[in-house]
Amino acid sequence: MTDAAATTSGFAPLRQKVFAVLWVATIVGNTGSFIRDVASAWLVTDLSAAPAAVAMVQAAGTLPIFLLAIPAGVLSDILDRRKLLIVIQLLLAAASVCLMLLSATGLQSVSSLIALTFVGGIGAALMAPTWQAIVPELVSKQDVKSAVALNSLGINISRSIGPAVGGLLLAWFGAAVTYGVDVISYVFVIVALMWWRRPATPDDGLSERFFGAFRAGLRFAKASRELHVVLLRAAVFFAFASAVWALLPLVARNLLGGDAGFYGILLGAVGAGAIGGALILPRLRTRFDADALLLGAAVVTAAVMAILSVAPPQWAAIMALLALGAAWITALTTLNGAAQAILPNWVRGRSLAVYLTVFNGAMTAGSLAWGAVAEALDIPLTLNISAIGLAAAGLLFHFVKLPKGESDLIASNHWPEPLVAAPVDNDRGPVLIFIEYKVDKTERPDFLTALARLSNERRRDGAYGWGVTEDAADPERIVEWFMVESWAEHLRQHRRVSKADADVQQEVRRFHKGAEAPVVSHLLSINRPQQT
Repeated sequence: MTDAAATTSGFAPLRQKVFAVLWVATIVGNTGSFIRDVASAWLVTDLSAAPAAVAMVQAAGTLPIFLLAIPAGVLSDILDRRKLLIVIQLLLAAASVCLMLLSATGLQSVSSLIALTFVGGIGAALMAPTWQAIVPELVSKQDVKSAVALNSLGINISRSIGPAVGGLLLAWFGAAVTYGVDVISYVFVIVALMWWRRPATPDDGLSERFFGAFRAGLRFAKASRELHVVLLRAAVFFAFASAVWALLPLVARNLLGGDAGFYGILLGAVGAGAIGGALILPRLRTRFDADALLLGAAVVTAAVMAILSVAPPQWAAIMALLALGAAWITALTTLNGAAQAILPNWVRGRSLAVYLTVFNGAMTAGSLAWGAVAEALDIPLTLNISAIGLAAAGLLFHFVKLPKGESDLIASNHWPEPLVAAPVDNDRGPVLIFIEYKVDKTERPDFLTALARLSNERRRDGAYGWGVTEDAADPERIVEWFMVESWAEHLRQHRRVSKADADVQQEVRRFHKGAEAPVVSHLLSINRPQQT
């Protein structure tokens, strides 16, 4: 292999030592997490036969991600990510130690299992956006996409190994030993993170603070219509598909007559199917677009639920779970890829956290709802209802097309520095920005249409108010205005404008008459002096 071929290889990031060590560490850590999850999911069926109790354990693991994903995304941007990851691993290890001790002493209960699963979910919520955010720090720019793909492959390697190992450990040695193996996996990850020497990031005075970054992330998510489409498609798919995950422990025990080891094999089949799906997915993408892939994933997942509802032979159930794994990884990568493609770097972590919130919110609500339905009806009927709903929703929402993500989101850096008479404190605000255009009356409708597209960009990049006005004495003088929280936030806007946004701005400015550029004014609030 030539040097050029090596750099473009999908495994090129593994040539970089830090990434390779942390990649292996994530596989070990995720394998331990899957081992823990298998033990908890099976143990609750020993403690209670109620479908609602089983579903609550599933929900307890995903609810914290729904509640905390966005704050976690903000923390990953403003804290030292290496130290944050170490603290998270310590939290997860502590939860597993408690699970191990309670199981060893026979004091484990449904309530303690749900509570500690919830703590594990908190750790997962904090870790997911942080781990994604460190990837560009570990590899060169041209290897980022390959590194992201390797991370997905690593997760599915863990998913194929962890459940099977967890089921065998649970069957042979019991829950306490199974949880103990999970504790050891966290020790490995902590050692790897301590070995990594992350360079300190200098503070240039424009670093975001928690609440400001939180608001900026929410403003972007609120203004991005493309992101709304991705979130809608994800919510619909996962709300229906969550039924198979919520009820799978009971399917394995009650419908298929399996034990803990067989349940682990089923989950291992999902992981193996996901690996196979990840390998053939590049070829599928050359023949089908994202919408067709997501529709196919919905149909296959619905078919698997229908097959499981008739209590097939165990070998047939394993084959069905292989197909489920391939469909699941297709849906995950298609939706995640659509989200990644429309997000600029400055808000990527926070917006991905919004996506994770919707994903896990749909999984949590779906798990609780399908558990309640199964308790009121029965497991086979619930699986069939969810299968019909998923197939129908897949066909209906197929016409709500996912964004292509073809815009150039690299920062353009084309805005000039604001003119100021004296230095302005970063925390001074709010700031009102005026842009004055001279537009011919005949071109006003087209100008306003282009300006409306520009308003979305202003709001995404930090504006919390936007409007357009005309001069009563000169109707051709049109003023666009928008407001931002502070001077520092406006300076951040200068860094956030992408090349695609610059093209929209250029389209607006072509309607401006005259050789001079539109006049831009920055108005700062004045605090009224206190009266004695």
